[in-house]
Amino acid sequence: MFPAEGVHHFSMEMLKWACKPGILRRLVSWCSRPEEDEEKPGDPAKGPAQGTGGLSRELFGLTFRNPVGLGAGFDKNALYLRELDALGFGSVEIGTVTPLPQAGNDLPRLFRLPEDQALINRMGFNNDGADRIADRLKKWRERDPARRRGGKALIIGGNIGKNKATPNEEAWKDYEICLRKLFGQVDYFTVNVSSPNTPGLRELQEKDALRRILTNLQAVNRELAGAGKPKPLLLKISPDLTRPQIDDVIGLAQEIRLDGLVVSNTTIGREQLLSSEARLGAIGAGGLSGAPLKERSTSLVRYIYGRTKGSLPLIASGGIFTGEDAKEKINAGATLVQVWTGFIYEGPLITLRICRELDKNV
Repeated sequence: MFPAEGVHHFSMEMLKWACKPGILRRLVSWCSRPEEDEEKPGDPAKGPAQGTGGLSRELFGLTFRNPVGLGAGFDKNALYLRELDALGFGSVEIGTVTPLPQAGNDLPRLFRLPEDQALINRMGFNNDGADRIADRLKKWRERDPARRRGGKALIIGGNIGKNKATPNEEAWKDYEICLRKLFGQVDYFTVNVSSPNTPGLRELQEKDALRRILTNLQAVNRELAGAGKPKPLLLKISPDLTRPQIDDVIGLAQEIRLDGLVVSNTTIGREQLLSSEARLGAIGAGGLSGAPLKERSTSLVRYIYGRTKGSLPLIASGGIFTGEDAKEKINAGATLVQVWTGFIYEGPLITLRICRELDKNV
């Protein structure tokens, strides 16, 4: 009954308001968060106590308290990390962040397709810019209770992109700026060259352009790490790539030693939708996400896992609504999953439900 983008912000602001009192935040967390792996009293003869979880994942040298993350684009500006932490996500990918603030595309730019359990968006990398977001992340880390207690903290990914006004031949500079500004504030980086909503961006997925961006980022990553460990660097790919293009991405990822791939972004395809042609025509251009992307994303995960023999870690995104959807992605070769559209349709208990289903198979 209401515009999708407005309701998105209204709902998150209401959750933020509700979580301000510590007792209410703990109540939300108690209702929503999967049980974390931790020592519990039990019979030593029987081993660990039953129901302790077994959901945590070690990947990229990071400990994810559970395998369910929230994909980039939901909390673009790192405004709701405390609330998303309370809802139980194992990770949140903020962004896409660009060097300079930008307003994004004209409104309306986010549309629901309830018949298809899908969304179409053409947001256009609207965000507050790398400086403000880095400062916000710094303040959040300083007061994050899990980090202060030494518990399993929410893992933060930084999804980075280029400003709309930056020509493609200069795009590598924008990605470097974002990496430098966010380096101390995120746990891993995801390079976004696959959104369909910034003109010309997908051209950066071509092998030569992509090599320049990623090679430079790896060099800067090592420079900033000094004697420490560089941040894990991932690439988010489009589901619309051809098999030869995917093979190029795999070869490049192995050549420059990327830490993994996020599979996948939204699609420009509109095949086999239940929504009417009139409705789709009225909406116009944008990236489609949700249930219609499920099979395509899973097929892509399976193909990449087979080609790499599992040597390239994969985070699966696309059409994950239930525990069965998540298991399908994991069985295809993913280590972690990300939800986005499923969160919109399934509601705030989606992480708990998926983790409970996954926990049955641990």
